[in-house]
Order: sequence, then structure tokens, then C-alpha cells
Amino acid sequence: MRFRDRLRYARGRIQEKRISQLLTPREQLKQLRYVPRALGLVWSAAPVPATALVVLIFMMGILPGAMVYQTRSLVDGFVSVMASTREWESARPLMSPLLLFGILLLAGEVFSSVASYLESVLTERTQDHMQRLIQARAISVDMSVFESPDYYDLLRRASTEAIDRPLGLLRSLGDLLQNVITLLAMIGVLLRFTWWMPAVLVTGTLPALWVTMRATWQFHLWRKHNSRNHRRLQYMHQILTSDNAAAELRLFQLGHFFMSRYQRLSHKVRDERLYLSWRQMQGKISAGLFGFAAMSLSFGWVGWRAVQGAFSMGELAMFWQAMNQGQRLMRGVLTGMSDIYRNLLFLEDLFTFLELEPILLDPAEPIISSPGLNHGICLEQVVFGYPGNGRKALQNFNLTIPAGQIVAIVGVNGAGKSTLIKLLCRFYDPDGGRVTWDGIDLRQMAMDDLRRRTTVLFQRPLTYHDTASNNIAFGDIAANPNQLLISTAAVSAGADTIIDRLPEGYDTLLGKWFGYAELSIGEWQRLALARAFIRQADFVILDEPTSSMDSWAEAAWLGRFRNLVAGRTALIITHRFTSAMQADIIHVMDQGQIVESGSHNDLVALGGRYASSWQQQMRDGCRSE
Repeated sequence: MRFRDRLRYARGRIQEKRISQLLTPREQLKQLRYVPRALGLVWSAAPVPATALVVLIFMMGILPGAMVYQTRSLVDGFVSVMASTREWESARPLMSPLLLFGILLLAGEVFSSVASYLESVLTERTQDHMQRLIQARAISVDMSVFESPDYYDLLRRASTEAIDRPLGLLRSLGDLLQNVITLLAMIGVLLRFTWWMPAVLVTGTLPALWVTMRATWQFHLWRKHNSRNHRRLQYMHQILTSDNAAAELRLFQLGHFFMSRYQRLSHKVRDERLYLSWRQMQGKISAGLFGFAAMSLSFGWVGWRAVQGAFSMGELAMFWQAMNQGQRLMRGVLTGMSDIYRNLLFLEDLFTFLELEPILLDPAEPIISSPGLNHGICLEQVVFGYPGNGRKALQNFNLTIPAGQIVAIVGVNGAGKSTLIKLLCRFYDPDGGRVTWDGIDLRQMAMDDLRRRTTVLFQRPLTYHDTASNNIAFGDIAANPNQLLISTAAVSAGADTIIDRLPEGYDTLLGKWFGYAELSIGEWQRLALARAFIRQADFVILDEPTSSMDSWAEAAWLGRFRNLVAGRTALIITHRFTSAMQADIIHVMDQGQIVESGSHNDLVALGGRYASSWQQQMRDGCRSE
């Protein structure tokens, strides 16, 4: 497709999204509300460097005006010396202006270097501060937030495009202040020639201001509309370059397919961006021609007056400096206003993210239950559906987990088993009914207290690219477990034999990001089991604890399972009936309801769903042998 055709196509795409729509002046002014908050973030990150930089900016704004004023004295002095006998005595009056001019030049260099260092300090400290704020917000929001793709769009814009905007705003405001101070000095110089000269300087740049502000808003809105496309590009790039997808890409020959999809989306995004750049270039050229005409008028008038003898050579040089500086400064002011506007638009995303608040909160006066789990956990008439999903995962659901017993939940995929874990850990609150711990509604307990007394092996446990020792210790990091506790947990989960084979034992870095020891899925699962067991919690939840173990490892672990949870309450969610058989009571779950309950022998004798599935698993096991 030719370049012109690509631009025409991109123009159609952009017009479909109405990206050309501009903010109203009132809406633009509303963006200014973010200025104090953004500067406050920079101040809280580094108050002393921020103050020093503002002082330097003010001083650097004064310097150019002082140098322009000195230009007239220097030029007229040199003209006088050249017209005289050119002896040393006639040049002596030039020494003071020359010395002052040199001091001003030296001060400018020193101030610029110090300001550059202060900006580096502010950049480092502010980015660290912003990362902490974003990370703190991300770990405090509810689990339900992660169900929405809008969250990931907002997170991307906040953490990659807006994180340095507070400092950028300070820098832009500083540059704007410096340019305005110097510009006022230049306007004072130009007023010595005629009253309308500053008006010409300002008027000549107004079209450029309009073009810049319009382009800034269009680019911002375009980026916002394309946040998900940028994430898709990042996702496909990760698939094409990461080790997780390498095997399937080669086996199923998907490499060129994803490359083609990446290129198509990348070209679409690129063409839209180039179209906006093309329109911005056209506007800049038009605005530049207008400004050139205005400046030509000014220089023509001054030149004509100089020929008539109205101005000296020093005054003519001063005008040339003031007008050139003024034009440059006006461009700087425009750039500063554009940068401020751009930073403000991105700051909206940043503060929107930082304003995310959790819905699940601790009660004002949490009820502290007695130590341990003495009676049990109950789900009473629980109704729950995930946000944005009209289907209820649980409907009038009832379940009792008696204290000190092992309870197993079995059922087909989608029956609602994993949803139970999220409710029991209070990652979500039920839409109806209640979940209780020894008769106390979980919503009346402090979440940290509840979770401290609960440990979970998740169905998809996280693989920490850290030492084997830390992979286990992370299960109770607040208690700072010693090596004996870590080793005991490893033995309990059957992970000790895996760790013994590692080149540096418990100190071996696992994973490929920072180390060289990669584990199989089953081996990672056993480390996750050890991580769950190192926490001496009252309530143990195991979601598919043996799903990735081979039959030998499963048999060895099941043989000591009851000893591992002795004195504690345990919930096993599993597809494997060999694991469910270890439970005191088994519940069969289907479509958000308990449909059968009893011991293994009771359920087999019942001849229902459990018995049918048990017989099928036995037949499959016999065939595999």
C-alpha cells in the first residue's frame, strides 16, 4: 500500500473513533486540578533537591535578560573604541561590562550543570517513589479488579506512560517559568523600540500554540484508544520470544502465524500514528508561515528606522538579540505549555489508578476469635457470581467443614470448587448468605488475621525465580523461618529429594531468569506444597495437591498426609479420588451445589455420581497398567 493510501486508510480509522474531537476549554481547565497533586508527589519524593531546582530555574530565567542588556553596552563600547585612537585608555571602560558579561556566562554554565544534576536526583527519587505508590495500590485492590481488562489498560498507562509525568510536569513548569521570566525581560527591551513590537511577537506564535495543543490532545486520545492494542502487541511479542511458548510455537508451527498477526496490528497502529504526525506537520508549517510573516514585518520596520538614524548600532544589536531570543522563548513557552498539557492528560490516568480503593474492608471493630479453629467453618445459603458475569457460580450453597477433620470436594470443572477458596480466603464477599469461622462472619474479622490462620496450595502456584529455600520460606515470610523449619516443610511435601539433587541445595537459584536450575511442573508443585505447610495455620486448603505428581510421588505423599495435617482442619479440592479417599467426608459438587456427601465407602455404595466416576477412574487405571 502506498504512503498516501496508508494515510487515507488511517484517516478513516481515526475518524471512526472520533479522535479529532477536542476537549472544551472548561474540560481543559479541569486538567489543572492535577498540578498541585503532581508537584506534591515530587516534593514528597525529594523536597530539598526540588526546592533547589526551583531557585536555580528562577535565577537561570533572569540571566539571559541581563546578558541582552549588556550586549548594548558592549557593542556601543566597541564602536566607540574602534572610532577612537584605539589606545588602551580608550578601551578601559569596556573592562567592567566585559567582566560582568563573563561572570554572567560562567554563572549560566554553573547553574545549568547543577540543575542537570538536581534533575537526575529528582528523576531517580521520584521514579522510585512512584513505583512504590503504584505497587502499593496494586497489592491493596480487590481480586475482582484483576478480572477486568480495563484494569490492565489503566495499569499500563499509569506504570509505563504516566510514572514519570509528575517530574515531567515539574520540569515543564520550571522551563516555562524560566522562559516566561526571560521573555518578560525581552519584552521590556522591545518596548524601548515601539509599543506594538511585543504584540507582534506574541501574535505570531498563537497559531502554533493552537496546533500544538490540538495535536497533543489528539495523540493522547489516540494512545488511550490503543492501550489494549499496545498490550496485545506486547503479549504477542512475549509469546514469540519467551521460553514458555517456545515448544508449542515450534511443534504447531505457530511462529509465523503470530508474527503475521503482530505485523498486521503493528502496521495499523503505526499508520494511525503517522497520520496524526502528518496532520501535525501540516499545521506546524501553516503556523510557521504566519509567524515568519509577522517577524519579517518587525525586522523590516526596525531596519528602515535604523537607516533613518533612529537607532544606534548597539541598539540594533540589542533588538536583534531580543527579537531572536523572544522568538526562541515563545517557542519554548509553547513547548512548555504543550508539555504541561500532555503531562496533565497522562496524570489523569496515574491519579485514577492511585485512587483505586478496595471494596473489601476490615470492620471498624474486628471480632477476634479464640485461638485455633474449634468448631468449624460454615457456608450458609451462599450466593455468589463474579462481577460482569450474569451466571451464579454458587446458588444457595451450604457446606460445613468441621474443625479437626479432613473434607474433600470433588466434581467436574466449572462446578464452583475453586470459587470456594476465594470466598474462604475472603478474596470476595458473597452476594448473599455468609461464611463463618467458629460462628463469626468472615466480614467481621480482620482480613490479615483470617489469612494468617489459613494456608493454601493453589491450583496454579506461583514459581518464584529465587532460591529453593526462599521458595519455601515465602509461605511464612513474616515469621522468618529458620533452615530447620524450611527443611522440615520440604520433607513433609516430598520436596527434599528434589532439593538434594540441586547443585547448591537449598541455595540454588531456580528458574531461568536469574539461575540455571529449571524444575518440572510436578517438582514446582511439591515446592509449593512445602510453602503451604511451613505456615502452621489452623486451616489448610489444598487445590489439586497431587495433580502434577507422578503415581509414586503421589502414593508417598498420601501415605503421610494425615500426619501432616494432624490437629488441623483441611479442605482438599481434587479430581483424583485417591486423594479424596484420605478425607473424613467427601462432598460431590455440581453446578454450584453439593449433590452427594459421605465417606468413600458410603458414596461408592450409594451408586451415584461419585461411584460412577470412581469406577471409571479404576478402569482407566487398569488400562494404563
